[in-house]
Amino acid sequence: MAGTFNFIVVEPNGQILDKDVEFVLARSEEGDLGILAHHSALIASLVIGVVEYTANGKKDKIAVSGGFMEVAGNKVTILANSAEIAENIDVTRAQAAKERAEKRLRERQPDIDLIRAEAALKRAMARIKASEK
Repeated sequence: MAGTFNFIVVEPNGQILDKDVEFVLARSEEGDLGILAHHSALIASLVIGVVEYTANGKKDKIAVSGGFMEVAGNKVTILANSAEIAENIDVTRAQAAKERAEKRLRERQPDIDLIRAEAALKRAMARIKASEK
């Protein structure tokens, strides 16, 4: 085994995860980043999506709404705009948010901010994807 490292996820409401893991997969603005123990130092800007991690051989997911990831000293820290552990996601609420965003984008009313509607759709889709087994 390649070893483990400390993985911390923090959002504005506080820390949501702190555990030793074997692997982290996150999507940055430059593409996917796979992190193993003793990875080189880096800082990356994350996009709205799903962060996957493996701890004790078990894969888990977190939905993130952008933010930053720092890798340094055998530790990965994600500072997310918002983050939600897969098992805590209210799928019904996420599906409703997805449908609202899709409706706004379809109707294209002049008073609707399309960028915000697209971001809402991406967040809802990330939450739904993270909740899937």
